[in-house]
Amino acid sequence: MAGEAHRADEVDDVVDRWAAVRPDVDPASIGVFGRIARLDLMRRAAVRRLHNQHGINSAAFDLLSQLRRADPPHRRTTGELAEATLLTSAATTLRIDRLEADGLVRRVRSDEDRRVVYAELTPAGLARIDALYEEHVALENRLLAGLAVDERMQLADLLRTLTHSVADAGDA
Repeated sequence: MAGEAHRADEVDDVVDRWAAVRPDVDPASIGVFGRIARLDLMRRAAVRRLHNQHGINSAAFDLLSQLRRADPPHRRTTGELAEATLLTSAATTLRIDRLEADGLVRRVRSDEDRRVVYAELTPAGLARIDALYEEHVALENRLLAGLAVDERMQLADLLRTLTHSVADAGDA
């Protein structure tokens, strides 16, 4: 699969049709962003199936991942989690409530300031996210199997550059 010759896809059809009906406008950007959108949809569907097998949704995975990446004892405040996940504090609180009810997270008051409350991984939460993380990475590696290692690195570099370009354009 790596190094496989160019194969047409549905995005090529869209680009070709736009070129035919509007030859005065270059549709090349559709080739890039159309594929990014399709890849995102396919990846999300595969990840959703994996998460469902473990009884959690992507939102729970994101929050558990944020806690797991925190230094032991794997805790963060609601505000820190909200900022990291780009959600409101209220939405983050609801996610914490669900994970607490499932026994994956517990709330712990700060010893230094009793007004501060942390969400902290429980042993069950730590075990769940560690097992799921391994499967998550294995899934993404299967999805990337059509690319050689150097192609993956090149693609990551190109996407990083594109991310900065889009952010710098100010329309995002």
